[in-house]
Amino acid sequence: MTKEKELFVSTLIKWSRTIDRPMPWKGIKNPYFIWLSEIILQQTRVEQGMNYYLKFTKAYPKVEDLANAPIEEVLKHWEGLGYYSRARNLHHTAQIIVEKYNGIFPSNHADILSLKGIGPYTAAAIASFAYDLPYAVVDGNVIRVLSRYFGIDTAFDIPAGRKKFDALAAEILPKNQSAIYNQAIMDFGATVCKPAAAVCSSCVMQKKCCAYQQDKVELWPIKANKTKVETKYFNYFVLAYKNKCYIKKRENDFWKDLYEFYLMEDKQLWSIDKLSKFATKEEWQRTKAITFIDLTQKLSHRDIQARFFTIELNKKPALHDFIEVDKSNMSKFAFPKIINSYIENYF
Repeated sequence: MTKEKELFVSTLIKWSRTIDRPMPWKGIKNPYFIWLSEIILQQTRVEQGMNYYLKFTKAYPKVEDLANAPIEEVLKHWEGLGYYSRARNLHHTAQIIVEKYNGIFPSNHADILSLKGIGPYTAAAIASFAYDLPYAVVDGNVIRVLSRYFGIDTAFDIPAGRKKFDALAAEILPKNQSAIYNQAIMDFGATVCKPAAAVCSSCVMQKKCCAYQQDKVELWPIKANKTKVETKYFNYFVLAYKNKCYIKKRENDFWKDLYEFYLMEDKQLWSIDKLSKFATKEEWQRTKAITFIDLTQKLSHRDIQARFFTIELNKKPALHDFIEVDKSNMSKFAFPKIINSYIENYF
């Protein structure tokens, strides 16, 4: 390793001893809790993820508790956090750990990496933080710090770029201080070398930072491919009979296993006139005028435009695969965020 890289590592570790960024998973050696924290914090800010971490460790203090819990309960605890495949993978992997590893989280990096929902970054974090194994974490924070400090102008989201960042991260990792270093570079990226409004004025790396010296802090790291955002139009029919309503579990895609109202997805939001014709066809005999509320939700790859039509019926609807629920019991079911917003504010 060059002196430049040694200086980077030593300065970073020295800096880490001067900051106070307490987090309940920081410094612990429990691989199960570390795994929980890493999965929760994927695509999630620390401030938001903290309460979910505390909720999960309280509800499921051991991996066996998570494995034995019904998936509906796990999703309810996860509700509002998004990217629900993470929760399903958590539940599935907990069952594998119980069945294959007798409830003991594997300590071998290859075994950790083989578990569903655990990629290279998460495997490195668990191996490093729980077992002090020499694996470098490479997430968005790490890539940003390395790109700016060392002047890497290769896009990180193409194979050649990713290979470059992975190789550099592995090269400079201090093998006997992997956990300390990994935590330090992640903290540095989160609090100083931030995506926007980086704190360059008081940065200990300033004099040697290529991005700062070349005035390219806002330009690095470079991303080659921009995320394409798809707009989806969801027409939800909130069918109510007396004090009951009707919901169904979603069977596929990004909201799998979450509940929702009767849905008609279309290329646009429906008018009341169009819905009235559909309701007549379905023999939904209403007692009041149809009303609606529009809500939106932005996901990483999708913009959801939803219209919720309230339809009070004078007889029970004939619906396949729907369940009848008392309005007072709706809180027991896990819904997508946009439906929860409707229930909390307009139901």
